[in-house]
Amino acid sequence: MFRTLALAGLCAMALWVPALAETVEFGTADEARAMLEKAVAAVKADKTAALAAFNSEQGEFRDRDLYVFCVNASDGIETAHPTHKGMKLREMKDVNGFAFGEAIMNTAKDGEISEVTYMWPRPDSDTPVEKKTFVTKVDDQICAVGYYP
Repeated sequence: MFRTLALAGLCAMALWVPALAETVEFGTADEARAMLEKAVAAVKADKTAALAAFNSEQGEFRDRDLYVFCVNASDGIETAHPTHKGMKLREMKDVNGFAFGEAIMNTAKDGEISEVTYMWPRPDSDTPVEKKTFVTKVDDQICAVGYYP
């Protein structure tokens, strides 16, 4: 009887552990939103230090496939991004031709977190998949954190 229970427990763990590993590989919507809220607080406290932290390859604003990116609200030039710093967000489109950069710029409002959905590859991939990005405006910056549902 004990052997049967032990074997059943091991079988259950064999199914559960891979599922757990799969769920922690990518950031969630809740984690993305929390990171954006933390980023907003950082920009309000010290914009220069916050942008430097967002552009750092390590630290609290990088977590698996989650990262903060920001643009100047006036001209759409990216002030923080892992690979696109200095580019014009307004000009960016996804593989379907959707002008998601323009959508992010138009959606962002002070004190509100909104969401824009578009196709974009995960970090370390070239294959576009659905990405949902939380966006808000804080001071002269539009900041965002996206996740892959």
